[in-house]
Amino acid sequence: MKPSLSAAQLAIPIAAILCACSHDKLPAEAPRPVRTVELRYDKAAEANRYVATVQARHEVDYAFRVAGKVAERKVEVGQTVREGDVLAVLDASDYRLAEEAVRQQLAAATAQARQAESDRQRLHALKTDGSVSASDDEQAQSRALTTQATAEAQARQLELARNRLKYTVLRASRSGVVTSRKFEVGQVVAEGQPVVSIADEGESEIVVDVPEDQLAEFKKARFKASLPSESDEAFEVVLRELSPQAAAQTRTYRARLKQVRPTHLPLGATATLLAEYPAGDTPVASIPAGAITQSNGQPALWLVRPAAGERVGAVDLIRVMVHGYRNDQVLVSGPPPGALIVTAGVQKMAPGLHVALQEPARSETTKQVTR
Repeated sequence: MKPSLSAAQLAIPIAAILCACSHDKLPAEAPRPVRTVELRYDKAAEANRYVATVQARHEVDYAFRVAGKVAERKVEVGQTVREGDVLAVLDASDYRLAEEAVRQQLAAATAQARQAESDRQRLHALKTDGSVSASDDEQAQSRALTTQATAEAQARQLELARNRLKYTVLRASRSGVVTSRKFEVGQVVAEGQPVVSIADEGESEIVVDVPEDQLAEFKKARFKASLPSESDEAFEVVLRELSPQAAAQTRTYRARLKQVRPTHLPLGATATLLAEYPAGDTPVASIPAGAITQSNGQPALWLVRPAAGERVGAVDLIRVMVHGYRNDQVLVSGPPPGALIVTAGVQKMAPGLHVALQEPARSETTKQVTR
């Protein structure tokens, strides 16, 4: 019969085996990296976006001051003209004949006036010796005055005839570029009918139609405009003129804005006008929409409390007040200025969780909503 081992002898190797199989102490969990944003408060702003056009501040519709048949056309659309250049010419045959007729009438009236004045002088001399009566002398004076007035009227008629002959040539009153032409050679045009439009390229404006429900915000807004060809290069404009009356058909108000620093803009081009105006008096901070979570059904944020001198910290859940949404941004208030807010991975946060901080971004309080 084999000798039995004592309990003490068995305990020693079992303890040794258990000690050999025991695990080392688990290391502490590393802080979880998070992205944060630093809150910056300011008054929120909104913006309306409009489709506008580039137009010349000075654009003139030219018309003949007399009627007639177009004999010559001197310009084309897009052509640059200078002050005094001929734009078009009418057939002036009838106006030359009219001038000649008035000239002949003036010559006859002038001859009659000279004859009447000669008669008046003779009768006045005969009146002194009583050869003619005072009545005859007065009639002679009256004829002299009448014929003189008739001659002067015919002289004015000749000036008018010469002017009408001159009006058969249409000239540019200022330099610019031809934007439209509404006639052809051989066409009969009426007096005052617009035939050519010329715009001054030196001073262009942004023209936009403002809906009546946005008029109040438009009046107090700040403006920037851009062209599709240079969408990244916005330029400042200021309101120069706002129509006091809405258009009857569109119910919009025509606004004209000029550049703060004048530059050349292509006439007729489409422009985008951004009108920015304050949305309220309460300071708010703009944060990414992904930073918003909930606490008991109320909007909340994860606030990071960094450790002194280190890029680590712990998170706490705090409630905030939401003032509005701006596309992918949310306007909030509540946390102190400069607070660090977790912007990504908020679903994995827990109160007291240790996190590793990256370089924080600053909240943007100037992001606007565009409509």
